[in-house]
Amino acid sequence: MTFADLGLSDELLRAVNDSGYNEPTPIQRAAIPSVLMGKDLIGIAQTGTGKTAGFVLPMIDILHEGRSRARMPRSLILEPTRELAMQVAENFEKYGKYHPLSMALLMGGVQMGDQVKALEKGVDVLIATPGRLMDLFSRGKIMLTDCKLLVIDEADRMLDMGFIPDIEEICSKLPRDRQTLLFSATMPPPIQKLAAKFLNDPKRVEVARPATANVNIEQRLVEVSADKKKDALRDILRHEEFKNAIIFCNRKTTVRELASSLKRSGFKVGQIQGDMDQSVRIAEFDRFKRDEINILVASDVAARGLDVKGVSHVVNFDVPWQPDDYIHRIGRTGRAGMTGIAITLATRQDAEAVAGIEKLTGQKISRAGKAAETQTAPEKSEERRAEPKREKAAPRRERTREPKRERVGEPRGERTQQPKHDPVPDSKSERLPVVEDISTDWNGPLPSFLSKSAG
Repeated sequence: MTFADLGLSDELLRAVNDSGYNEPTPIQRAAIPSVLMGKDLIGIAQTGTGKTAGFVLPMIDILHEGRSRARMPRSLILEPTRELAMQVAENFEKYGKYHPLSMALLMGGVQMGDQVKALEKGVDVLIATPGRLMDLFSRGKIMLTDCKLLVIDEADRMLDMGFIPDIEEICSKLPRDRQTLLFSATMPPPIQKLAAKFLNDPKRVEVARPATANVNIEQRLVEVSADKKKDALRDILRHEEFKNAIIFCNRKTTVRELASSLKRSGFKVGQIQGDMDQSVRIAEFDRFKRDEINILVASDVAARGLDVKGVSHVVNFDVPWQPDDYIHRIGRTGRAGMTGIAITLATRQDAEAVAGIEKLTGQKISRAGKAAETQTAPEKSEERRAEPKREKAAPRRERTREPKRERVGEPRGERTQQPKHDPVPDSKSERLPVVEDISTDWNGPLPSFLSKSAG
């Protein structure tokens, strides 16, 4: 099947061809015809499967007919983050270049005055984050009574960020006879409830099981101690298969610290996190896209807003707190049919979070081997001290050999002179190897000839 088989206009097909695409992805094949027919739609698809074009392309043809009015957008696309809003805007510019459609972005971090001016001219497509849209609506700068097409993108992320009440209020201000499209990578119960409330007999399009990771992504898990995570990460970044990577951390402070550490190690690295100004974040992202840097350290604020072709690796420096975030993080690689590698660095304390991810995805992540597997002598002696059964066994062994205590004590002296590991100033840790040696050498009664010599 080609894009021409989906019923798109000649101008739109020309723009798609200019972009280098020939065949639609599964979500595009399933969604575009239904959207063109004016049906409500629920689209469930993994990130990186082309779902943005799945609603952008038919919207361009639908909005080609008609005219916009001041402060009354004809369509509305809600996005959870500024990065995603910008990504959708880029899609409209790329595919709509042969259609005279007007577009405006409403999002935080940008001067509100410029956004208001764009609205006053009238827009066919309004792409907004819920917070900024509600702010302008409360100021009387925008009316939604002429909006006949609503797209709720990344609905599960909206849920995570607490935007569902805002979305419900926005939906209540739109015309009842609108067309509504809802897209999400996962479909938790609150999103199902939202869909049931605001969509009218929607068609459900599901190109993959909810919360299934992209099959083009090779997933690996590296078990490592917390103090060795940076060393393990450097090994990954120096591997011959490495080209570029997005590294995700759970905290903004970790993003800053890790980016600084990698820079000191000589890597070309940038960072994106919530405390940075929007203009700085955009500049860092553009550097990554232009290959000026090949490593981008990011917090989850950008997990779903980064769309770069050819990212070879995604590394979870921290195991995400929410299992759903794992799906969206690793979706930054393996996009548009390409392959990718997703590596998660996990400590023992992350076992519960890893189990949650594996339960959600329905598959066990391949263990790639333990990093920094070799232990020092102190660590080994600590482990032995943690074995109470062996410590208790020591006096029992000595009591059974009381008649020959001197003879049995000789190997102990030899052992302490030639230890296998570095000596540790701890009597217990020195005694344990001897007990083990005795127990393996002999575990029965003393021979009679030994008893005679003792006498």
